[in-house]
Amino acid sequence: MGTNYALSAKYKFAGKVAIVSERRHDLEAQFDRILSEYGAAISRLAFGYETVASVREELVQDIALAIWQALAHFPGECSERTFVYRIAHNRGLSHVWKRRPPHQPLDEIEESDQPIDPRPHPEEQVAQTDQRVRLMSAIQSLPVVHRQMIVLMLGGLSHVQMAEVLGITENNVAVRLNRARNMLKDALGEKP
Repeated sequence: MGTNYALSAKYKFAGKVAIVSERRHDLEAQFDRILSEYGAAISRLAFGYETVASVREELVQDIALAIWQALAHFPGECSERTFVYRIAHNRGLSHVWKRRPPHQPLDEIEESDQPIDPRPHPEEQVAQTDQRVRLMSAIQSLPVVHRQMIVLMLGGLSHVQMAEVLGITENNVAVRLNRARNMLKDALGEKP
């Protein structure tokens, strides 16, 4: 009887290992898909918190690690997109609180890693690049609360999703977003 018990325990253990291995494989596949689907959005969001390219890359890696660590505990109460943005937002805020970098002058901002469409006329390309750099600098000059609103809006999140990410009401999102837009217009030198 001792041998049967040992074999039974061995098969139970092997079954648990197989289940754990299968679960890990599923999590790895989900993580790879999330990074593939939301990687560009995470990078853009990280830019809202950090302008220095090397430090921004560390922030992106930190966000990815946080997503991996939280993925096994994701209950699915919100959309996956909201889950990813919430983690990225929280890591971005932690980064800002730890680092507190000074604002970077407009002439010191490095060029975007985004490819430039070769079809527009070179003068149009210069104007687009200047406009993009000016916008990025203006966004960076905003306080973190308003910067996060603009970054989430540019990420295409709805007011409901923004409320879930930030842990505030939809009405509060609307108020903060309105203030952030007005501050951005001021920073760009436009009349509200």
